[in-house]
Amino acid sequence: MLRDGTGPITWVLTDGKAGDELQALSVAEALGLAPQVRRVKPRPPFTWLMPWGAIDPRERPGTPDSPLAPPFPDLLIASGRRAVAYLRHVKRASGGRTYTVFLKDPRTGPKTADFIWSPSYDRVRGPNVMTTLTPPHRVSAQRIDAARAKLDPRLAHLPHPRVAVLVGGNSRHHHFTEENIARLMRHLMSITDTGAGLMVTVSRRTPATLREALMALTFRHGGFFWDGSGENPYVDLLALADFIVATADSFNMIGEAAATGRPILVFEPSGGHPKLDVYMDELKSHGVVHPFVGRLEGQPYEPLNSTPKVAKAIAEGFSRHRRALGLPDIAFFLETP
Repeated sequence: MLRDGTGPITWVLTDGKAGDELQALSVAEALGLAPQVRRVKPRPPFTWLMPWGAIDPRERPGTPDSPLAPPFPDLLIASGRRAVAYLRHVKRASGGRTYTVFLKDPRTGPKTADFIWSPSYDRVRGPNVMTTLTPPHRVSAQRIDAARAKLDPRLAHLPHPRVAVLVGGNSRHHHFTEENIARLMRHLMSITDTGAGLMVTVSRRTPATLREALMALTFRHGGFFWDGSGENPYVDLLALADFIVATADSFNMIGEAAATGRPILVFEPSGGHPKLDVYMDELKSHGVVHPFVGRLEGQPYEPLNSTPKVAKAIAEGFSRHRRALGLPDIAFFLETP
């Protein structure tokens, strides 16, 4: 439904993976919607065939605690390969009434959903497929402007240049070795020695040794390290930064940073992925990212934010779908770019 309590019944459907759910919620938020969050939990052997195959019958509508319990939604936004079969099931069960949206390449072709958003480095293409360089996220222009207009008192005292340091951690494709950690710390010490003000945040995936080293460096130089207490200052860090250092293990994190228009200095731990190389090359061609080698470099650029564009395309497709079914149209409160 819309935030005023009216409008379409909307589901965000994933297997609970944080990155997938965050992207889907970001799009719903940009549409002005307050969605129901539905999480699927299929088990073997059904997971072995996903995204192909059927849903786990233990999660069919009518079973206890089914994530697909009706009434079925007017709009369904799904992400993650385990959600594909469930999206298709809801489409059939609703008699085609549900407008289905899938974020990222479903691997099952463009006919999987009514609308598909996919990053430009993925291969899925079709008349109902929209591709953009950066992924949808919740770091809107409005939130950035609000943070710049009202400084977080925890950050306001920091000297310029202010450097937001966004640190991820070990993942399926990246691993922070001891050498990686030592190199990152050397590079950060190089910029703190010049008087830069550090604003640091880490993730649940950050290795303990790296977290402790970052905390010690930040406190030693009078910077800010978010330890999880108090209100999350993530958007404030981005908004107040003159430069942003980000680790390359998260496409989403770098995409969020690109919404600020501030130069992004990327540190690459061990590992990698061919899609990451394509992504970084495209961002470099726009003057957005630079390798982090212990110095601050790069110029401001026009902020990149695909979220309002994706939301607008979904709203238009949803309206066409409603008209084709003879249903009344619905006005969305779209987030402005």
